[in-house]
Amino acid sequence: MKVTVETTVAAPVDAVWRAYTTPEAIVQWNAASDDWHTTAASVDLREGGAFSSRMEAKDGSEGFNFAGTYTRIVPGRLIEYAFGDRNARVEFDALDEGVRVRVTFDAETTHPVEQQRAGWQAILDNFARHVMAR
Repeated sequence: MKVTVETTVAAPVDAVWRAYTTPEAIVQWNAASDDWHTTAASVDLREGGAFSSRMEAKDGSEGFNFAGTYTRIVPGRLIEYAFGDRNARVEFDALDEGVRVRVTFDAETTHPVEQQRAGWQAILDNFARHVMAR
């Protein structure tokens, strides 16, 4: 099952793209709630390049790596990637009011779809707030 989340960021597409694809920015916005954070990120932004983010609870109780391989890159417009046996697509659409960022991903079977949607939406909302605060 595919799940889609989206937000509109009131910023130029180059700023939105840069914030989404640079490790220094990713560690600032990549969390679904205030009690989690990303402690490290790496990006090799090319088809076949790898990415990873280390996400941890701030109290140190748990953490996990989110990692995969980029499968398609269209600079400023599209990122597709594989993570495990799942895939995701991130679209950047320039609009009059900013950039619509739409993420579509394959749901996993461990957690309810609505929980997954809420978590990915929360991360995307943090991303939008981060970009607009700059």
